[in-house]
Amino acid sequence: MEKRVAVLLGGFSSEREISLLSGEACAKALVAEGFDVARVDVDRNVADVLAKMRPDVAFNALHGPYGEDGIIQGVLEMLQIPYTHSGVLASALAMRKDLARHVLKAAGIPVAAGVTVDRFAAARAHVLPPPYVVKPLAEGSSFGILIVKEGQSHPPQELTRDDWPYGEEVLVEGYVGGRELTCAVIGEKAYDVIEIKAADGGWYDYRAKYAKGGSIHVLPANLKENIYHFIQELSLRAHKALGCRGVSRADFRYDDGPNGTGQLVILEVNTQPGMTETSLVPEIAAHAGLSFGELVKWMVEDASCDR
Repeated sequence: MEKRVAVLLGGFSSEREISLLSGEACAKALVAEGFDVARVDVDRNVADVLAKMRPDVAFNALHGPYGEDGIIQGVLEMLQIPYTHSGVLASALAMRKDLARHVLKAAGIPVAAGVTVDRFAAARAHVLPPPYVVKPLAEGSSFGILIVKEGQSHPPQELTRDDWPYGEEVLVEGYVGGRELTCAVIGEKAYDVIEIKAADGGWYDYRAKYAKGGSIHVLPANLKENIYHFIQELSLRAHKALGCRGVSRADFRYDDGPNGTGQLVILEVNTQPGMTETSLVPEIAAHAGLSFGELVKWMVEDASCDR
């Protein structure tokens, strides 16, 4: 009898539109792989919907708060529905950039200099010497990120907005120049490393991530062999340090240009990376000979509770 898979998509975070794309791509691929698929656009009565549906597996294609931060994972644990990706603790921990930094640093993984402060304090005066980056503590897809350039006299005043939607505290990290790199972990193995370049030469913001032609991917990344393997090692170490399961993606900055510092730092670990056929993890998997259908099938077969 074919497994009934509920693909959880949409939701009500700022990343809803990306989740709809990920979920639809995964749902189509799972149908092609022979699964009985139901699409569930997640709202606040999702527990009732899933309790009535009783799927064999929940495929979590949600991004951002409520889907990536341990909350939906807790619902699925209560209902005892096996699910994909990381469990409650790893999801919550990885989503909180400030807390994840402490765990990663303790595991010997290099992080940028950083401090967590009240958003109004970050707007009053520079809390780090420019250049630096201001990040919400628990958002993805570059939402709310502010870059303060070298020589900029005032900190970002957007932080004082009455309608600022990203929480009362922010993470301020020293800016690391150079290249944007990412590596996927699938199961217990670190796969290849991609270099990501914004097509317009700017930084890898929301538009570069998701607009057609917004970014250029170099796979495998053109790195010295020892650096390439080191990034793979760090990605797997980060995955394990945070307690991740299934699929994760670690993002890095590497300042190896002619006038660079040589600094390599991890930016974050994504426990719910984008899952369209052209997203980074499926692209890395395809490079290793694992089709999109095979990848999502593996994720369903890997699903469990108590993750």
